[in-house]
Amino acid sequence: MIDKSEMIFGVRAVIEAIQAGKDIDKVLIKKDIQSDLSRDLFAALKGSLIPVQRVPVERLNRITRKNHQGVVAYVSAVTYQRTEDLVPYLFEQGKTPFFVMLDGITDVRNFGAIARTCECAAVDAVIIPAKNSVTVNADAVKTSAGALHTLPVCREQSLTDTLKYLKECGFRLVAATEKGDYNYTCGEYTGPLCLIMGAEDKGVAYEHLALCDEWVKIPMLGTIESLNVSVAAGILIYEAVKQRLAVDNAEL
Repeated sequence: MIDKSEMIFGVRAVIEAIQAGKDIDKVLIKKDIQSDLSRDLFAALKGSLIPVQRVPVERLNRITRKNHQGVVAYVSAVTYQRTEDLVPYLFEQGKTPFFVMLDGITDVRNFGAIARTCECAAVDAVIIPAKNSVTVNADAVKTSAGALHTLPVCREQSLTDTLKYLKECGFRLVAATEKGDYNYTCGEYTGPLCLIMGAEDKGVAYEHLALCDEWVKIPMLGTIESLNVSVAAGILIYEAVKQRLAVDNAEL
């Protein structure tokens, strides 16, 4: 259950939050809303990365008994960042960036578990899409053991454009997929890296696979077809850590 303190309700209050630049995970709007003020709300939302859901009024009434005026917004627990701002900063710091991109993952507990592993492995950021994806809410923060308060999260309108940008910046793009060409231990993870993990049911989207330098897989030796995505992410992240530490130690 999301804490009420993370919600804003009422049309004007939500408009003011958007205009003030608050990081908002999503806005729920009554399906048949019609008013001059609601038109102002849609104008404020236009061009933003904020996901909007049109819902029955009964759902809004279940969320809050206060006068929501047909609009409820969920405020993010963190400040989202942009990949294009973070990449040059990391290069300027002399770092070899390591990102993890989550393509279509919607389970917040998996997200939190992956974020926890990322923080422990010194991953520089997690990248998520603005739509059809997990967001940083109270459940995700709790599952991450607080890692999401320190791990940068980049929320992007287009993962395709983000992958193209990373490629232009010299990143190696490695997708984890059952269609992988070879075992994950044979992958190359030592340079600037973005590791792409897909949802357990759909995997990494084909348009994103097409941009990747490598497709790697984790061998499945039992009867179940796939691992939990947070477990798979942990295996791949720490293979990357092993290779990157070996390079660092060799340079000493």
